Amino acid sequence: MNTEKRTHFSSALDVFERGRTALDETLERMRPNFDAFVEALLAVEGKIVLTGIGKSGIIAHKLAATFASTGTPAVYINAAEALHGDLGVVGKGDVVLMVSNSAETVEMIKMLPSIKHIGAKALGIFGKTNTPLAARCDLVLDASIEREACPLNLAPMTSAMIALVIGDALAVAMMNARHFRPEQFALFHPGGTLGRRLLLTAADVMLTGDQMPVVPAQASFEQLIGEMSRPNLGAVLVVDGENRLLGIITDGDIRRAMLPGGGGPCEASKLMTAHPKSVHPETLAGEIMDLMEQYQIYVVPVVDAKGCLAGILRMHDILG
Repeated sequence: MNTEKRTHFSSALDVFERGRTALDETLERMRPNFDAFVEALLAVEGKIVLTGIGKSGIIAHKLAATFASTGTPAVYINAAEALHGDLGVVGKGDVVLMVSNSAETVEMIKMLPSIKHIGAKALGIFGKTNTPLAARCDLVLDASIEREACPLNLAPMTSAMIALVIGDALAVAMMNARHFRPEQFALFHPGGTLGRRLLLTAADVMLTGDQMPVVPAQASFEQLIGEMSRPNLGAVLVVDGENRLLGIITDGDIRRAMLPGGGGPCEASKLMTAHPKSVHPETLAGEIMDLMEQYQIYVVPVVDAKGCLAGILRMHDILG
């Protein structure tokens, strides 16, 4: 008799072990049809319409978002709502990708005549492949499992994970086939960090005009303090009579000047760091961030091809 005490972590081990086993088995089951399935999705003239109900619907919804963000037009419709008007989303040349563990979902069976009449194809990621629904689909991937991780074998845990991983594998295969690049990903994620790094340029976010703290080389200590405090960017830029950038003075430079032996108050030309790191208006935000991180700076001047001051950038402006 096994008297070893079970811990909460033992439950986690059971779930992970069940998942690992199911993944290995599923990989072999779907091997015969996977390439054809991917080719069918790549050949879609319209979009992929994912559908499901319950937990399968949640997985289908997530996969629609994954496809859409990685270069494949895709939307999600609830299978029940599809029967009451949402099938209007489906057009000729589309593929309806059904996700169902039972492969006996009544709503999906009722969708099939309309899908065929519209001129779309029906594909499935199913937990069973010997059902009437599976037989009527153009292609099916086998997502069957031996048992759920749920101790009651009722809650869809392992089956949901398998459907999700299969969908992700399809998305990755399509990204590779289309040579999907980070720049393309950024186009669909303009609000995210990657989008900002790959799409935004210095010209898009730099401060210009009166927003820039600027002094001439001969400006007095009092003048540069006043100008630095006006927009309060933590720095002031030093230019010559033709607006060419000569240097930069940061608030750290001011503090160091006031320390014993720091030289005390003096004009801008004696306090500035000459030939500071700068960027051009067309420099990508990602390159600017790399520059800031490499040199541990938080303010960068922007100059044009002639070295004339065009703007100023803070790390905050890039991070949004």
